[in-house]
Amino acid sequence: MLFDEYKYFDYQFPEPQYLGAKHTHLSWINQYIPKNVETALDAFAGSQSVSFLFKQLEFRTITNDFLNFNNQIGKALIENKCNKLDDDDLMTLLQQSPNKNDFHLMEDIFTDVFFERDEAVFLDNFRANIPLLETPYKQAMAFAVMNRSMTRKITMGHFAHTQALVYAGDPERIKRNRSLIRPIRDLFLDLLPSYNNAVFDNGQDNKSVNENILDLLPKLSNIDLVYFDPPYCDSHADYQGFYHLLETYTEYWCDKEFVNGTKRYEPQRYSGFDKKRDVITSFEKLFELSGEIPYWLISYNDRSYPGIAEFQKIISKYRDVQIEVKTYQNGRGGKGSVAGSQEILFVCKPKKQYFVSTIKQKELEYAEL
Repeated sequence: MLFDEYKYFDYQFPEPQYLGAKHTHLSWINQYIPKNVETALDAFAGSQSVSFLFKQLEFRTITNDFLNFNNQIGKALIENKCNKLDDDDLMTLLQQSPNKNDFHLMEDIFTDVFFERDEAVFLDNFRANIPLLETPYKQAMAFAVMNRSMTRKITMGHFAHTQALVYAGDPERIKRNRSLIRPIRDLFLDLLPSYNNAVFDNGQDNKSVNENILDLLPKLSNIDLVYFDPPYCDSHADYQGFYHLLETYTEYWCDKEFVNGTKRYEPQRYSGFDKKRDVITSFEKLFELSGEIPYWLISYNDRSYPGIAEFQKIISKYRDVQIEVKTYQNGRGGKGSVAGSQEILFVCKPKKQYFVSTIKQKELEYAEL
C-alpha cells in the first residue's frame, strides 16, 4: 500500500444485505474520523461495517450490538484474529448431527413460513453442529455466514413478510435472483470464502460485546472516539421485527412465544431507541454517559424522530456540532433511505473552553466598580 496507515485495506468487508448498513458510506464517514484515535467504540454496530473500518485503521476496536446475531459477526470479523473455517470444520458442520434430536426449532416454527421442510431440517442440523467447532471464533463465523445465507435466500433479505415461498415459486423473480431456489447449503459455501478472507489481525485486542449500550458505557474507559448509529426512529426498519429469524436461530429460543404470520419472537428485547416515547430520554442518557469520550460521530437521517434541528439542539448541550449531509440518489430499502432522503452525520467535538485572563478579569471588575 502507498501509505502504511492503509495497510489493512486489502481486506474486504463481506457485503451485507441489511437495511441501514453503512458499507456504502464508509469513505464518506472516514473523512471525519480524527487522526489521533487509538481506541474506538462502535455502539450500535449492526452489520459491523464501520467497526471493520476502525479495525482497518488499526484502532483498538470495541464493537457492540444488543442483538446477538450482529454480535456474532463482530466476534467473527472484529475480535477474531486468525480463526477461519477449514475443510474439517465444514465436515463437522455438514455431518448428520449427533445432537439432532434436541434441535428442531426451525422445522417446528418456520416450515412453510420461510422455508420448505427439508431446508428447515438442514438449518436445525447445522445449528446443532455449531457448538462442536473448537473455538468461539469459528462458531461465530458459522453463525455469521449462515445468517447471511438466510438473508440471501429470502426475497428482500428480511423476515417481516410472509411471501418468501410465494416469491420462490415466481419464475420472473427467480430470473432476477436465482438464490431464491438455491439450497441454503450452497449459498453458505459460496459466501464462506469472502468471510474467511476478511479475517486479519490488526495488532490490537479488539472486542465484540452483546449489550444494551446504556448498560455498557459505564463499564468502559479510555475511549477516544464513539460512533453512534442508532435505530432511525420512525424512519428505518424495526430491526428485531425485520431480522427476528436470525436472532431466533442464533439464540435458539426455548422460552419465547412466536407471534403473527412471520413467527416473530415475543417479548422483544428492549432497546430504548426505537419508540418515540423512549428515544429522547434515551439519547439524553446516552450522551451523559459518553461525557468522557472526546469525539463522537453520529449517523442519522432527515426523516427520523426527533427532527434534525431538535436533535442538534440535544447534542449541542454536550458537544460542538458540525453537520454533514449525503443525499441518497437511489433507494436502498426502508423509507429512511429512499431516493432523495438524506443521510446525516453529526461530527461532534469537545466544546471550546473560553478563559478570561487574570488581567482581563481585573479590568472587568474595575470597570464594574
